[in-house]
Amino acid sequence: MILLMGLPGAGKGTQGKMMADQHGMHLVSMGEIIRLYVTGERRAKMLAGELLDDQEVIDILDRVLDTLPNKELCVLDGFPRTIKQAEWLLNKSRQENFSISHVINLVASEDTVRNRLRARGRMDDDENVIEERFREYAELTLPLINWYKQHGIEVINVNAERSVYEVNNDVVGTLRI
Repeated sequence: MILLMGLPGAGKGTQGKMMADQHGMHLVSMGEIIRLYVTGERRAKMLAGELLDDQEVIDILDRVLDTLPNKELCVLDGFPRTIKQAEWLLNKSRQENFSISHVINLVASEDTVRNRLRARGRMDDDENVIEERFREYAELTLPLINWYKQHGIEVINVNAERSVYEVNNDVVGTLRI
């Protein structure tokens, strides 16, 4: 299993799709899955930039992972976003005998990703929501980089401010897949 990390708009979805298509891997995009599962008041909160409760997200992913024939061949985009979620995934990998081989951290500045988010024009990409997502990323998700390293999971930083193809070449070259 390969985990994709980076600010919202850093290119996780694009790189995940490319890796999955090029190498016959499963792509699990938590953002897309959550947008399908979540309705009503929870959806409104999500569109305002709030993260869903850890356990709710874990329960959704658990159901999705149970459908995969080979978790080793999975690119996971947008999960985990908190230490609690990371602990759950590591425990699940140990219980079900699959490995989290790498974390690809797509590194891009807030200015770069802010411009990308404005250009893609999704409902949850307005200025206030973007700022809230940046704050949540810095507070909850960024600490995962050290957490992964402390748990023996290789973190690979990739400059995501370049073209999609340059980033993909670095990701694939680094992973040797």
